[in-house]
Formats: sequence, C-alpha cells, structure tokens
Amino acid sequence: MGQALSLGVAIAIPLAGGIAGSVVTRKAVKEWYPKLKKPSWTPPNWLFGPVWTYLYATMGYASHRIFQRGGWQGNALPLSLYAAQLALNFTWSPLFFGAKKLGLALVNISAMGVAVAATAASFWPVDPFASKLLFPYLFWVSYATALNAYIFVHNPKQEGGEGEKKEE
Repeated sequence: MGQALSLGVAIAIPLAGGIAGSVVTRKAVKEWYPKLKKPSWTPPNWLFGPVWTYLYATMGYASHRIFQRGGWQGNALPLSLYAAQLALNFTWSPLFFGAKKLGLALVNISAMGVAVAATAASFWPVDPFASKLLFPYLFWVSYATALNAYIFVHNPKQEGGEGEKKEE
C-alpha cells in the first residue's frame, strides 16, 4: 500500500468511527442530552465536532507513524493498544447517548483513558512525536471522564435508560 493511501486509511478509520457514533446518537444529543444536569464547565455543543475531528485525525496520523516504523510485526503491542483504545472510544457514544447507561459509559471512558495513556507510553520508544500527538487526546478524554462522572452523579434517574425505574 502506498504511503499516501496508508496515511489516508489510518486517518479515515477513527474519523469513520466518530461519524458512525455521531449518526447513531444524533437524536439523543438533541433531545435527551440538553435535559441533563451538567456542570458549568460543560463545553458548548458546537465544540465537540471540531475537537473530535482534530483528535481523530491526529490519532490516525500517530498510528500511521508507528505502523511505518515496523508494521504490525514490529509494533504489535503499540498498535494493539491503539486498536483497544479505539474500540473503547467507538463504544462510548452508544453506551452514553444510545443506551443512556451513564455508569457503564463512565467505566468505559475510564478504561479508555488508561488505554490512551498506555498507547502513548508504548508509542514513545518507537516515535516520541507520535506519542506527543496523543497528549491532547489524553487531556480531552480525562476532561470528558470528569464530565461523564458529574453527569452520572447528578442524574441518577437516567441510569438504566430514560424514564425507566430501577428495580428494588
């Protein structure tokens, strides 16, 4: 595969997952999310799209740099950690917005933060610049984890799905 095509695929994979997540959760973002109790430090909704686009593109570029320095055979651990954090990333929106499982989404995003940190650490010996490209992503996931935790704590009736009652 040519270098340009390889780079395009590496960037397209996270972008496609992000787009799929936004399509699946669009209704909840417009109708359910605005009704939740959120902290004063919640970013405006318009900011999420540009931030995630930037983060997905940079993580794709970082993964491409690692792949170019040995492929799967030479960098199985860093690329596997990258794939694991990406899988956690792609499941967060359906858990939070789709299933409205705020607690499960919090567990997911917490694991994602650990996976992103492990990915950045594993990228460092291969390509420090690729690792540094993940730092804004790690910051954003940490911030989003705090936001998810706040929403989980301050919206207990939402856990289990909108309008559902917990069994006692």
